[in-house]
Amino acid sequence: MGKVYEYKHPLIYHKLAFIRKKETGPKEFRELVKEVSLLMVYEITKDMPLKDAKIDTPITSSLNVKLLAGKKIVLVPVLRAGLGMLEGILAVMPTAKVGHIGLYRDPKTKEAARYYSKLPSDLAKRQVIVIEPMLATGGSAVEAISLLKENGAVNLKLMCLISSKEGILKVQNEFSDVDIYTAAIDEELNVDKYIVPGLGDAGDRLFGT
Repeated sequence: MGKVYEYKHPLIYHKLAFIRKKETGPKEFRELVKEVSLLMVYEITKDMPLKDAKIDTPITSSLNVKLLAGKKIVLVPVLRAGLGMLEGILAVMPTAKVGHIGLYRDPKTKEAARYYSKLPSDLAKRQVIVIEPMLATGGSAVEAISLLKENGAVNLKLMCLISSKEGILKVQNEFSDVDIYTAAIDEELNVDKYIVPGLGDAGDRLFGT
C-alpha cells in the first residue's frame, strides 16, 4: 500500500490556517497556496537520485559536488484548482515538464468525468507528480492517476493541500504504488462531499468565482 506523508512543519501549519480562513480573499489565497506548495516540494523530492560531478568555483577547481540524476520530473495539475499549486512548485523546479488533466465532478453523481488532457509523450521515463489540492472522495485523483497510467506513467506521486481519510483510503485501495503527500488530513466529508473542515471549493477561492 502506498505511504501517506502528512507535513508537520510550523510554517505550513501557520499558512494553512489562513488558507482555511473564510475571510481570506483570492489574492492572498493564491499567494498562500503558492507558498505552501513551494514548502511541500522539499519533502516530495527528497528521494530524487543524485550523481557525482566536478565543478570549478571562483576560488578552486575540480570541486566534488552532487547534481540531480535519473528520471526527470513532470508536473500534472488537475484543472482547475491544481493550477494554484503549480506556480509554487515551478519556482523550485522551473525545468519540469507540465501536463494538464481536466476533470469535473458531476453535480448529481459526484463522480469525476474527464474533459481534457494534454500530456508529455515520455511519461514512462519520468517521475510524475499529480497535483490535486483537495483529496475529498478520491474520485478525481483516481481518475487522473488512471489516465496517466493509460498513457504510460509508472512512477507517480500525489500531492494535495488537504485530504480526507476517505479519499486517502480510496487512492490506496486503487493504487498501492502511489505515495500521497498532504499538508493536512481532515476527518470527514459532508453530504455534498466537501471536506470538513476543509477550506471550501479550492478553485472558486483561487479564481474568485
